[in-house]
Amino acid sequence: MSKYTVEVKLQAVERYLTGNQSYKTIAESIGAAKSQVITWVKLFEAQGEHGFQKDDYTSYSSAFKLDVLNFMIKTGASLRETASTFNISSPSTVYKWEQLLKTKGMDALEPKKKGRPSMKKETKKIISPTSTLAEDSVEALQAKVERLEMENAYLKKLNALVQTQEKLQTRSKRK
Repeated sequence: MSKYTVEVKLQAVERYLTGNQSYKTIAESIGAAKSQVITWVKLFEAQGEHGFQKDDYTSYSSAFKLDVLNFMIKTGASLRETASTFNISSPSTVYKWEQLLKTKGMDALEPKKKGRPSMKKETKKIISPTSTLAEDSVEALQAKVERLEMENAYLKKLNALVQTQEKLQTRSKRK
């Protein structure tokens, strides 16, 4: 829910359009920022009272975002004017889209899913004894080879250690 009702916004716009008060005095009287009052006036000039009616949540498609940015570039409109023309809640939204397009390209304008990803049940892969090497992944086979080589080296060292201990015991028995 917004901090200011539609009636308060309309009264602020009327006070400015009648020419009696400045943005600053209107903003101070209702406890808003000057830039907010300017945005309301631009929105009213572009769309009338309908511009103040908002949906609870708005999701913009990438095509819409691109159209908004193209309009801004072609007409030379400011962020505030562009936002009010397309009934976008905040000029900073348009600015973010512009920066995303410049830095990350078209893919960054794609809408992203909200919330947590759904839990997916893991399916257990049953490996049959007749599976061939082509069916197993290369990384899995390399990991298996590494593990077996380490196991082999460990057993060799263990065997060498046991043999040296046996030699030491046989030497001590001879004395």
